Amino acid sequence: MSTFDNPFDPARRLRAGACSCGQHASQSEHEATLQLSCDIPETEAKRYEGVVASAVMRAVFPKEIARRAFLKSVGTSSALAALSQFFPIKTATEVFAQGAGKLEKTDLKVGFIPITCATPIIMADPLGFYKKQGLNVEVVKTAGWAVIRDKTINKEYDAAHMLAPMPIAISLGLGSQPIPYTVPAIENINGQGITLAMKHKDKRDPKDWKGFKLAIPFDYSMHNYLLRYYLAEHGIDPDADVQLRSVPPPEMVANLRADNIDGFLAPDNICQRAIYDGVGFMHILSKEIWDGHPCCSFAASKEFITTSPNSFAALTRAIVDATAYASKAENRKSIAEAIAPAAYLNAPPVVLEQVLTGTYADGLGGIKTDPKRVDFDPFPWQSFAVWMMTQMQRWGQIKGDVDYKGVAEQIYLAADTAKVMKEMGLTPPATSYKSFAVMGKTFDPEKPKEYLASFKIRKAT
Repeated sequence: MSTFDNPFDPARRLRAGACSCGQHASQSEHEATLQLSCDIPETEAKRYEGVVASAVMRAVFPKEIARRAFLKSVGTSSALAALSQFFPIKTATEVFAQGAGKLEKTDLKVGFIPITCATPIIMADPLGFYKKQGLNVEVVKTAGWAVIRDKTINKEYDAAHMLAPMPIAISLGLGSQPIPYTVPAIENINGQGITLAMKHKDKRDPKDWKGFKLAIPFDYSMHNYLLRYYLAEHGIDPDADVQLRSVPPPEMVANLRADNIDGFLAPDNICQRAIYDGVGFMHILSKEIWDGHPCCSFAASKEFITTSPNSFAALTRAIVDATAYASKAENRKSIAEAIAPAAYLNAPPVVLEQVLTGTYADGLGGIKTDPKRVDFDPFPWQSFAVWMMTQMQRWGQIKGDVDYKGVAEQIYLAADTAKVMKEMGLTPPATSYKSFAVMGKTFDPEKPKEYLASFKIRKAT
C-alpha cells in the first residue's frame, strides 16, 4: 500500500509513539505488561487473554515503574498466575472475545464469489477464524453478483462478499427498492487487472481498442468504474467506442477463449488463470490505475445488525482478524493452499500463489514481481464511497444531486470498524477521509462536485 500506511504494520505504530501492537502507550509499557497481547500470535485466545491481563495489570499498578518492578521480581508467568487468583482472567477473556452479550445466532451463512478478493471471508473458514469467535459459518460459493445480491436481500445469506459499490447501490435503490446496507470492512485493495486476448498483444495502446468487447463483473463494481476511467483518460468513450458486458468472473476465461470478448477487467486470479491457460496476457494491473483502490467488501444489512448485534460484531471481528492475517506476506502461500479447493476457488494453488505473493507470469514470456499486487486492509474509508458516487453520477447511474458524506457515513461503518480494530489491539486510521490519486489526478473528498465537473468524457444528462 504505497498510498497509505498499513494499519497492521508494527513500524507504523512505533513511528506514532505507541507500542508495536497499538495496545499500550509506549513500547516500554508493551514490554513490561506481560507481552501476551502482542508477542504470542499462536492463538486468538492468547491475544485476548493478553489484552485483559494488560488491563488488569494497569489497574493494579497504575504507575509504570511499579508494574515493571513487579514483573521483574516475579516474572511473566508468575505474574499472570498471581493476578488470576484475584481476577477471573479466563472468564473475562471469553466475554471479551465474544462481545458484551450472548450471540443471537451462531449458525450463519455468508455468500461469496470464487475470486481472490474474497480471501479473508473464505480463509476464515478453513483457518478457523470464525470458530475463534464462537461462530459456525457456512461460506457458500455463489455463481454471480446478482445472485449474491438477491440471496442476501432475501435473507438466504446473513451477510455476504459484495463488490464495494454494491451496498451503496442497494441502499440508494438503484434499479430496485432501497434497502439499507452497510460495509463493516473492505475485503481487498488492488488485486485486479486488465487482461486481453493473445491476438491483441500488439494493441497495447487503448486508443486502438475502438470496437472492442470488454467484460466487467457487474455494473456496480470498481471494475466498471476503473475500466471506464482508464478508457476515458485515453480518449475512448466507454458508452460509444466499445461494448462493456457484465460477465460473472468464473465465466470470463471461457468467453475469452471462445472469442466472445476481447478482454476484461477482473480479479487477478481470473487474469492469472487466462494466462495459465494460454488464452490471454496481462495488459495492466489495476494498481497502476489507482494504487490502493478498494475492490470488494464484507457487507450486511442494517436489519441483520439490528436484530443480531452480537453475532454481527463477532462476524466482523473474525473478518478483521482474517484480514490482518492475510495482510502479512509470510502467510500468503499457506492461504493460497487453504482457499484453492473446489469448495472455495477451485483453482490450481500455483495460480493463487502468483496472485497472492505477487510473483507472476505476464503471459508475454515475462515474470514480474509486485508484492502489493493485491493487499488486504479492512478499514472502510468513507472517501472511497464518495469517489464511487462521483463515478455513479458520471456514468448516469445516479441522477441528480447526492448527499455524498451523508450516504458514505451511513453505509461505510468507519467508526464501528475502528472500535473493533482497537479492541483487537490493531491501530485504525485517525480519520475516515483521505485524498488519493487516480491516474495522476488527485481526488479531494471535500470537493466531489468539482471533481465530477472536471471530466470531459461523461454520460450526457
